[in-house]
This record gives sequence, C-alpha cells and structure tokens, in this order.
Amino acid sequence: MTQRFDVTALGELLIDFTQNGMSEQGNPLFEANPGGAPCNVLSMLSRLGRKTAFIGKVGNDGFGKQLTAAIEEVGINAEGLLYDNEVHTTLALVHTMENGDRDFSFYRNPGADMNLSADELPVQLIKDAKIFHYGTLSLTDEPVKSATQKAVACAEECGLIRSFDPNLRPPLWRSLDEAKVQVDWGLQHCDILKISDNEITWFTGLDDYDEGIKYLQDHYNIKLICLSMGPDGSRAYYGDTRVEVKPFLQKATIETTGAGDTFGACVIDGVLEYGLDNLDAEKLTKILTFANAAASIVTTKKGALRVMPDRETVEKFIESFPG
Repeated sequence: MTQRFDVTALGELLIDFTQNGMSEQGNPLFEANPGGAPCNVLSMLSRLGRKTAFIGKVGNDGFGKQLTAAIEEVGINAEGLLYDNEVHTTLALVHTMENGDRDFSFYRNPGADMNLSADELPVQLIKDAKIFHYGTLSLTDEPVKSATQKAVACAEECGLIRSFDPNLRPPLWRSLDEAKVQVDWGLQHCDILKISDNEITWFTGLDDYDEGIKYLQDHYNIKLICLSMGPDGSRAYYGDTRVEVKPFLQKATIETTGAGDTFGACVIDGVLEYGLDNLDAEKLTKILTFANAAASIVTTKKGALRVMPDRETVEKFIESFPG
C-alpha cells in the first residue's frame, strides 16, 4: 500500500518571539515567528519535496490560527492539528547572544501543546507514514506524554522507521534527572537519532563524543546516530562506520534557530533516499554534507519554519561554497 506521507511528526507547535531590532525608546522588538522543532523538521522536508503531516495542539486563539496558516503555507498536512479552547498557544522568547547561540524563556505552564491526549491521537496519520518523528518536549507533562507514547507504540507496531531528537530544553523540565529518564525512553524506541554535542555530553557524562556515541550503541539498538557539532561540523555513526564532515561556516550567520532541526530533517531525507539497511561511508558523507549546508543557510535567516531552503538552493550553495 502506498503511504500518504513520507514523515509524520508529533510535538510542539509554538510562537518563537525572536529579537528583531530596537524601538525608538530603546526597547527590544520581538517578531512572532512560527516555530517548534517537529514542525521545523517537517517544513524542511516539505521544501525537499517530501509529503509531511503534523500531530499536535495549539490554542484556539490568534497565535493558534497563525500557526495553522503557517504550516499549511509550507505544505505540512494539518489534519492532526487540534485546538484547545481552555489553554493558550505556547510561546517562547528567543534571546540571541553575541556568539549566535540562544537562550529560551517559555510561557508554557501550561501551554496548549501539553494538552494533546492519547484518546485524541489521529493514529491514521501515523499508519499512513513511512517515518514517525518525535522529540522530548512532548514527554515533559501529561496528557501529551501518554499521547506520545501511544504514537510511538503505533509506529512500532506498523513497522515505521522512528526518528528521535532529544532537543533538550532544561527550563521545561522539573529536573534534569527526569529529562534523562524521558530521553532514555526515547532512545529505546528509535531507529534514527539526531543528537547535539552538548546533549551527548550531558546524557552520557562523557566529554569525548566518540565514547559517548559508543555508550549509546552499547545500550540501545539505534541503527543511525547523527551528531551535530555546530561550528565543528557533524558526524554519522552506522554500526562500525564513522563519518565526519566539515561545516559550512559563513560570515552572514545571524542566529542558529532551526539549524539543528534543518540538519535533522536532511538526515531523514537521506534515509528516505537511501533506506536504512545499506548505508555506507559514501552515502553518509553525502547526507551529512547536504545537512550541514542546509543548516548553514538557515543560520543566515531569522526564524526557521518559513525560511527553509529547497533542494536546488542547497545543492547550488554546496557547489559555490569556497574551499
């Protein structure tokens, strides 16, 4: 049977308020950008020509309507996006630091994304996909935690490839010990893992990234692990194969919002292209090169969901990049 979607994702859809200049009074001005890691991933995949669907919940408010329009605009199927009449859409203030890194302040106690319940889950959107993608922000609280667990179980039962991004946001957890418990759960159920350098160090307690990945390989059955290292590039680990690709550093970089999601989406795109059973160093190098380039492009834009590059743009960027 032909699936309707290449990738279905579940999780948070929110407004990222990103700083965009100063007012005449010297106050920071914030732009209401649509965001949330799962939809950033889906947006990039849609730009690459993949069919995508999202499952989540927003408030029945102005921001919720803005987000619905935004994901539909970029080609994400919104059948699984529900509205909450009691709780408002989740908001995040993104403060960009001088080095381009970000500091997050969340307005989510509660937020509508936390209120998706297991009995509301549109399981057909999962069954109709090839890959199911999830993170940990939908594991911080009930009832969305149970909805996420049910969704992953459905994907498992249907034989879908499962993709996981821990996407650690410490302010959203009651404790980092609880975060580790939920990341551990996510690692137990995925085939593809996208993890960042700071996350692998935090989770394993090991400063050497290769040792940290070896720990994951020894304790979990994950076929493909991709490590993003920001300005140091990325690595892929597939069985005994290890590939490292340099970054595409640009002077035009203004912020890193969405770069990791863009990278993760390109890894998923590579798996859709090559499959997950016969990857080799050549294929992994192609995947990482494309992913690094796409992530670099996004760092030159404000926001993420609406500014993802298409395949031709990324390929031209790689060809024209000096060195």
